[in-house]
Amino acid sequence: MSGTGRLLRLALRRDRVVMPLWVLGIGLLPYVYLSGFDTLFATEQERLDYARISSENAGFVALYGPLHGSSVGELVVWRGGFVPVMIGLCALLTVVRHTRADEEAGRTELIRATVVGRHAQLAAALLATGLATLVMGVVVAATMIGAGQPAAGSVALGAVFTLSGWLFAAVGAVAAQLSGSARGARTIAVLTLGIAYVLRLGGDISALGDGRLEWLSWLSPIGWVHRVFPYGADDWSPALLAVALIVVAVAASAYLSTRRDLGAGLLAARLGPPAASPGLRSPIALAWRLHRGLLFGWTAGFAALGLVFGGVGSSVVQLAEDSAGVSEMFSRIGGGDAIVDAYFATVAGMCGLIAACYAVQAALRMRDEEQTGHAEAMLSTAVSRYAWAGSHLVFALLGPAAALLAEGVLSGVVHGDPGPVIGAALAQLPAVWVLAGATMLLIGVLPKLAAAAWGVIAGALLLLLVGPLLDFDQWVLDLSPFTHVPHLPGGDFTAVPLMVLTLVAAALGGAGLLALRRRDMGI
Repeated sequence: MSGTGRLLRLALRRDRVVMPLWVLGIGLLPYVYLSGFDTLFATEQERLDYARISSENAGFVALYGPLHGSSVGELVVWRGGFVPVMIGLCALLTVVRHTRADEEAGRTELIRATVVGRHAQLAAALLATGLATLVMGVVVAATMIGAGQPAAGSVALGAVFTLSGWLFAAVGAVAAQLSGSARGARTIAVLTLGIAYVLRLGGDISALGDGRLEWLSWLSPIGWVHRVFPYGADDWSPALLAVALIVVAVAASAYLSTRRDLGAGLLAARLGPPAASPGLRSPIALAWRLHRGLLFGWTAGFAALGLVFGGVGSSVVQLAEDSAGVSEMFSRIGGGDAIVDAYFATVAGMCGLIAACYAVQAALRMRDEEQTGHAEAMLSTAVSRYAWAGSHLVFALLGPAAALLAEGVLSGVVHGDPGPVIGAALAQLPAVWVLAGATMLLIGVLPKLAAAAWGVIAGALLLLLVGPLLDFDQWVLDLSPFTHVPHLPGGDFTAVPLMVLTLVAAALGGAGLLALRRRDMGI
């Protein structure tokens, strides 16, 4: 453990810009939600009706988790039900960046050449991430107490945020020992996060019905932190499960790090044949080899989401038939078909944002190839930069299309009316391509800041989650490309916004390609 303190200071210094952004940005979300709810309801009865309908709505429960109360604090906690996923994603990416990514880049070898203990770098990464999420929890508790909410519930909410970060920081630490590459470690950790979310979703949806699969929520760390119920039961027993898993995962990551060589993972990479087959001797063939695992994984994940969202859509119809309050609300906005259309339009928007994550990840593969020197070997042959970059952009553009198509088809088939649902899913593509084009522009113009593409997605997500609630000005909402996508199904379809988005994406991507051709690439 020698040198842990200095490595901790180094990690905090390297993240001095990015870390405060996600710590404060997410930490202030509950206060933002609280301000929105304070102005949303004119009477107490309106708040009670909103809570009652929301707690029975399968779509809301799927997205945010269960709601077991009607106070403003409980509504804030429920509305922030997706926030633990965001915290977990930030935490695991931070740990992988300071462990496996440093090892892959050769920085760990240099650090180990000095007087530094074997576990110092892993400990520093976990401490930096743990301190960041602890500060986030303090911000949450302080702002909510300052806004007049009960202290016990505010502290419990802050603890939920902190535990979410610690849980998936530990997951990231284990993933960093399993894979020999940063990309593989991120894939394992993000996949674990996705499985945790799906288990929570399935269990909570089942609890609305016959409850036969409610136990699935207890298999998910996200389900544990949800069940603390701040401002309600304030039950700390699920938090003990989270603490136990954190201790086990951190200990496991420390043990696993002693069972492998520096630069290697416990899951050994497979060796390929000594010579490539004729079908692999082209840029697009190599890109297929590099991207196919990512493509299959994302497509399978979207297919699973389609099955879940399609089933939830059917339950929304059932809910409209069973609930007088919900039926009354549906009648005011156009009947049962209108609320089902609104549900699938919301799902399509969320899936579009998730597909944008895939597009950015696929485009950033170019930057990974450049940093690891693989691009240098490729471009030293007769392959042009356009051909090399284009082979990766094909997957950044068409991969999300395949994933959204899988989600739309399965969701529509399960619901019983696939046409409109498929159309709504595919309508998100131009907005997804805009973010892929923005990533290409960053790679071409500001390659060291290419990872800032994730910040663009985070901004779009924040506008989706809090923009309508806080009644942002339209020009602010228009900053997100997803604001311009037609509200389908149920809304009026106009091709002009989709054409404009496609042209913007082409302009951004084209400018990025031109800049890439003219800048140095270390060859």
